[in-house]
Amino acid sequence: ISPRNQLCLVLVIFFLVFSLSSLSTSAIIPKANVSRSIPSLQLVENLCNGKAIQNRRFCLKALSTPEIIAAMDTTQLGTLIMKLGAANAKATLNVYNELIKKLGFPQALKALNCCVEAYKYAILSFEMVSSELVEDPQTTNYGVAVIGSEIANCEKELINAKVQAPRLLAGNRFMKYYVSMGYEITSTLELENPNEY
Repeated sequence: ISPRNQLCLVLVIFFLVFSLSSLSTSAIIPKANVSRSIPSLQLVENLCNGKAIQNRRFCLKALSTPEIIAAMDTTQLGTLIMKLGAANAKATLNVYNELIKKLGFPQALKALNCCVEAYKYAILSFEMVSSELVEDPQTTNYGVAVIGSEIANCEKELINAKVQAPRLLAGNRFMKYYVSMGYEITSTLELENPNEY
């Protein structure tokens, strides 16, 4: 990347981080005011431009934390993405649990319980994927894809039960974005290590 393009890229990322910082997701997406090192900038840029990524702006914002900026290779970046995915799943699971305590009608309760199970699965899977990323990217890639289908089932149940809660919809949307980031990074790791699996 030429110096001029790097400057443009850094300005675009700064603008995105600044413009998205007003979202009410600060508990789920940490903010950072640190300039990126060149290796991590390229890693993040490549990842966020990947085919599986559902929301490039979200990807860039989520991957702008100091810890991720320090990532020097794809495996480190992948591990950090899985940790972010697990943290997001835990935050969303808390919202579901809060709502279950408040609601009493059975149809909504069934849907919410389905989502609670999906998010428990997502937390366990992200944590498992994080620890197995180096050993078996192919299996971890499948594991991340299954999280996506669990969240899709959760959404279907919510729609069928006519549950309308903006915080739940936002949590599900963010989870899909983390799943797409996890899928992209595990796909990248598979390509980087083709002979090992």
